[in-house]
Amino acid sequence: MDFSFGAEDDCFREEARAWLREHLAGEYVAAGGEPEVRRRWERELGADGWIGLGWQGEYGNRSASVTRQVVWAEEYARAQAPGRVGHIGENLLAPTLLAHGDAAQCERFLPAIARGEELWCQGYSEPDAGSDLAGLRTVAVRDPADGTYRITGQKIWTSLARDADWCFVLARTDPDSRRHHGLSFLLVPMDQPGRIEVRPIRQMSGSAEFNEVFFDGAAARAEHLVGGPGNGWRVAMGLLALERGVSTLVQQIGFFEELDRVLRLGARTGALRDPVLCDRLVRQWAELHTMRWNALRTLGSSAGTAPGAPSVAKLLWGGWHQRLGELAMQVRGAAATAGPSDWSADNPYELDALQHLFLFTRADTIYGGSDEIQRGIIAERVLGLPKESRGCL
Repeated sequence: MDFSFGAEDDCFREEARAWLREHLAGEYVAAGGEPEVRRRWERELGADGWIGLGWQGEYGNRSASVTRQVVWAEEYARAQAPGRVGHIGENLLAPTLLAHGDAAQCERFLPAIARGEELWCQGYSEPDAGSDLAGLRTVAVRDPADGTYRITGQKIWTSLARDADWCFVLARTDPDSRRHHGLSFLLVPMDQPGRIEVRPIRQMSGSAEFNEVFFDGAAARAEHLVGGPGNGWRVAMGLLALERGVSTLVQQIGFFEELDRVLRLGARTGALRDPVLCDRLVRQWAELHTMRWNALRTLGSSAGTAPGAPSVAKLLWGGWHQRLGELAMQVRGAAATAGPSDWSADNPYELDALQHLFLFTRADTIYGGSDEIQRGIIAERVLGLPKESRGCL
C-alpha cells in the first residue's frame, strides 16, 4: 500500500481538530478514570459520527479511508481526549463481526457500538492457561430445551469488565476436544446477577484496570455464537491480529507523548548531559519512529496479516514501552523514590504520571500474550521450528 496523506486528509484533520477543540471541555478535560463521564463522552462521539470510521456497509457513522482513520487517531491522542471505553467494541469486536458474523449479528450489535451506547470487554485469558489461549477451561454447554449456551469458568485480566454491557467469550463447546479445537466465540450479556461476578484486580500502581470474571451458568443465546460452533479459534485469531496490528498506531501516539514528557524532564533536570542515558533516549526515539513507519507500511496490506506479524508487533511495543518506564525513573534519579505529596493515613499511596508509567509497564511483556508465547508463535509459524513440548517434566 502506498501510504501518504493528501489534501483531503488535511481537510479532514482540520475538521477533527475543530470538533475536538469545541467538544473537549468541561468534565471531559479531566475525565481520568471516571467511568460515567467516559461513557457520556463515548455517546457524544457516536452522536457526531466519530465511532466506526471506515466500517463497510451501513453500520458505521461515516465513511473514511484508512488514512483518515489514522488522522483521527492521531488528532484524538494529541488532544489528550479521554481514554476510550468503547475501544474494544469499536476496534476489536466490530471488525470481527464484519468478517465472521452474520447479518443479524451485525444489525443487532454494530449500530449500538457506533452510537456509543453499548460497551464491551474481552473474555480470553484464564488463570490456569496464562497466555496459552488454547489451554482454556471455560466451558459452554448447550441447553437442549431452548438452545441457550450455559457458560461456566473464569476469565482474568479482563479490561473494562466492571463497566461493560457485553463480553465476547472464548469457551469450549466440545467437551471431547483438546487445545484449539472445539472452541466457540460467544457474545454474552454482563447483566446476569448471580451468574456473572466481576472482581477488580488491584495492581502495584494502585489502580485496577483489570478484573477477574466468574461465570456460573451464564447464558448466551444460540444466535449470538459467531462463526459457527467449534470455529472459535479461527475467529479469535482474526481478532488478535486486529488487537496487535492496526490498533497499535493509536497506542504509538500515546507513546510519543510519554517519550516527549521524559525528554522534557531530562532537559530540565540536566539528566540529558549523561552520555549513556542520552544515547539510550535517542535509541528509544529512533525505535519508536521505526515502529510507527513499519505499522504504516503494513496498514491495509497483506504484510500486516502475515503469519507472526501480530506477535512481532507485540514483542516490539511491549519491550519498548517497558524500557521507557525504566528510563523515566533513571531521568528522575533519586526523586523517583518519592511521591508527589507526603503520604499519610488518609492519603497512603499516590503516584505521579511517570511513576505510574514505570509500575504499569512492568506488565507490558505479560498481558495480551507474554513474550514467551509470542516468541513461540514466531518460532513455529514463521521459522518452521518444532512445536514446544507441553508434557510434564
